[in-house]
Parts: sequence; C-alpha cells; structure tokens
Amino acid sequence: MSERRRILVVDDEPQITRVLRTSLSSQGYDIRVANDGETALEIMKDWTPDLVVTDLSMPNMDGLELCRKLRVTSQVPIIVLSVRGEERTKVQALDAGADDYVTKPFGIEELLARVRASLRRAPAENGQTSVIEAGDFRIDLAAHKVTVRKREVRLTPKEFDLLVYLARHAGRVVTHRALLGAIWGGQSTEQVEYLRVFVGQLRKKLEPEASSPRYIVTEPWVGYRFEPGK
Repeated sequence: MSERRRILVVDDEPQITRVLRTSLSSQGYDIRVANDGETALEIMKDWTPDLVVTDLSMPNMDGLELCRKLRVTSQVPIIVLSVRGEERTKVQALDAGADDYVTKPFGIEELLARVRASLRRAPAENGQTSVIEAGDFRIDLAAHKVTVRKREVRLTPKEFDLLVYLARHAGRVVTHRALLGAIWGGQSTEQVEYLRVFVGQLRKKLEPEASSPRYIVTEPWVGYRFEPGK
C-alpha cells in the first residue's frame, strides 16, 4: 500500500480548516493544520508535506511571508487561498513562489481538482527532460518542434520559448511579471502589452478558436494558465 500524500493546511479560520480537513481526509490525504505561518514552519521541522494550502491573511506571519520563507529551502507546491478582489496580493503571492490560487468562497470540487493537479506536477519537476508531453501537446525541446493533437505547429523562437515556459508550469497561474522576466529578461517585466501580443499570436496558431481559448487561459489582472487538455 502506497504512503498517503501529506497536505499542510494553513488558515486562521476554524470553519475553513474544519471543512478542508474533512474534505481532504475523505480523499485519502494525510492532513495537518496550522493557524499561521510560524506554526506551519514549526510543523514542517519534523513533518514534510507534499503540498501546502495556505490563506493569505493571517496573524503573526501571513501567507505571503510564508511563501517567501518556504521558497528559500523548499520546492513544495503551494496553493494560496484569497478573498475576491485581492488581485494585487495574489500576484505578490505567485511572484513570491506560490504555484496556484483559489478564490474564496470556493467550491470544494474546484479545490480538490487544483490539489490533484499540484500533486501530479510535483515529482516531475525535479528533473529536466528533452520532450514535454502534456495533454494535446508534444514539445520537442531539442528539435524546437511542437505538435498539437498530432498536428505540427510552426512557432517563432520567442513563441516557442513562451509555450515551453507555460507548459513547464501547466495547470498553474503564471504572472505577467514572471513570464516577461523569464522570456524577455528583467528589464521587460512591466511591458504587459508586449506579452499580450505574443499570447495572441500563440493562440492563433494553437487554439481551435483563438477568440475562445481553451489552452492558454487568461487570469484577469494576474497572468495566464496553460491547460493542455487531457
């Protein structure tokens, strides 16, 4: 019998932690709970989670600071919980190292789907590979070749780099700043309109309907999420 995957839930609202503990435990996960970032770090001294789900607004040490501290020593996947309208804080959390966010109030099925996606990704990112295969996509890094549902698509070098970066972070939100910094360098992190042009070009080449994208999904005010299909 395989060992149960471990999830650390960090939130100062007892009602939220109770719901998450019950729902996640029912799916077979091993759950521990902390009510702030400091307590979470104490727990992790002798218990290593496979995933951290943390609220952003908490006393003592908030979720933003927790993300920063975790990323100093750990690549554990992090999902942040935030209330609607906290776009700026969401962006800060993602830039600080969080992998995804779920907006409160949320449906438990949505959260469970994000948890499954994060846990699927976690082991694969420890090593590099020359071919990325995800959903409808096959990306050959050495040959600079992309196929979508077995149809070859020709991309410019920058379009290719942008797709590769998105594919390596499939299923998670990637901020405008992170994409611009990774593909065009640190001097370009404020040129969001530049990024929109390239995403538009990619969508025309990859999407069945560029006006209704299903692969490169816009996260309003934050960035993009790559959903490669099943």
